[in-house]
Amino acid sequence: MSDLRETVVRWQRGWSVARSLPLAETVDGGLRSDCRQPTRDVEYLALDVDPATLAGLAGRVAAERTVTWLTVPTTDPDATAAALEAAGLVLLQKSEAMMAIDLREHPRREAAAGYRVETVRSGAVVTASVVHESGEVAAWGTAGLSGTDAVADKIETHAAHRRRGLASTVMGSLAAEAVAAGAEQGLLVASVDGQIVYPRLGWRTIAHVLIATTPV
Repeated sequence: MSDLRETVVRWQRGWSVARSLPLAETVDGGLRSDCRQPTRDVEYLALDVDPATLAGLAGRVAAERTVTWLTVPTTDPDATAAALEAAGLVLLQKSEAMMAIDLREHPRREAAAGYRVETVRSGAVVTASVVHESGEVAAWGTAGLSGTDAVADKIETHAAHRRRGLASTVMGSLAAEAVAAGAEQGLLVASVDGQIVYPRLGWRTIAHVLIATTPV
């Protein structure tokens, strides 16, 4: 198993934990998650990017009766995008990135004045919230623990509280709690905005992430 393939499998396990989902089913060339998320009902995750594998997964996507995505981590996004389009899919997203860090080296960020941090671990799910002195939850995020991995997910900041470093505070709090629980490696899939914030904390990009689906 290639390093990226193994990392993708580990990410999916932790992501499933973070969202309280059953583990994905193994299929030829990938994984299938009955994820029931607001934007899709089923998600396939490619573990190989050769055109034949992607064509096979595209066929599975087309055969589903509900909204289905094919998510593809890749180190060659242009070639992968071309293969997905040749397989009859349309790209929904080409700007996300899979990132990783040694959590033991993750910096901590104290909350800005007027805010406090609340961190809770329930089973294998860690939740961190930054709360304003008014009582409003200003920023939040979760991490799913799986083996020695922690997968950060749903890192968000309320619009009225942005540009105060609160996302960095959330990330540092999640990392500290995950390390206390035995985690060593952090993984996540970052949006464009996240790709600005996370490298400042030491996260490094290991793959581009493409998302495709069937034409409307």
